[in-house]
Amino acid sequence: MKILNLKSKIFWTRKDSPQMHHMNGFTILEIIVSIAIFSLVLVLVISFLISTNASDSKTKASRETIDNARTALETIIYEIRGAKSIYTPTTTANQLSLETTKYLPQDETSTFIDFFLCGTALCLKKESQDPIALTSDSVQVASLTFLQILNGATPSIKVSLTVNYVNPSGDINYSSSATLTSTASLRSY
Repeated sequence: MKILNLKSKIFWTRKDSPQMHHMNGFTILEIIVSIAIFSLVLVLVISFLISTNASDSKTKASRETIDNARTALETIIYEIRGAKSIYTPTTTANQLSLETTKYLPQDETSTFIDFFLCGTALCLKKESQDPIALTSDSVQVASLTFLQILNGATPSIKVSLTVNYVNPSGDINYSSSATLTSTASLRSY
């Protein structure tokens, strides 16, 4: 191939062709092929981002549900192990009342704490105080049960807790549920 510069125009010639060809730009076929390749890459990138976002949302829902359930259950188990006794007049399948020597009001030797559902949250109530929610607003407690187990002289409590993620979008792909069960004995009994 030879390059000729005639009057500031560039022409390409081939040795085997006596004709001169003038090149002005891209052909329509080249433009269509490049747009198709660019579109394909763009579709792949967008699909990847949508998939990543969906996976992140599902993971967040699952993590939020499990963390809330685990934290609430750990708090209940901690209080059971430190309790003086189970206060049976107010303990039911859905409420646990414990007599404890922690969180004592002035001039008292023991006090009571309760675990129960308040709306869709799990609450802890110390004597003469307002209830404190142990779960966040992003989850709902679907079920809470307490079962007293008498094994010898030391009573135990089996706690079952089911927590569901509150899905603001209503999409079932982002729903999550966790059911945890644990048993603890009163140590100071």
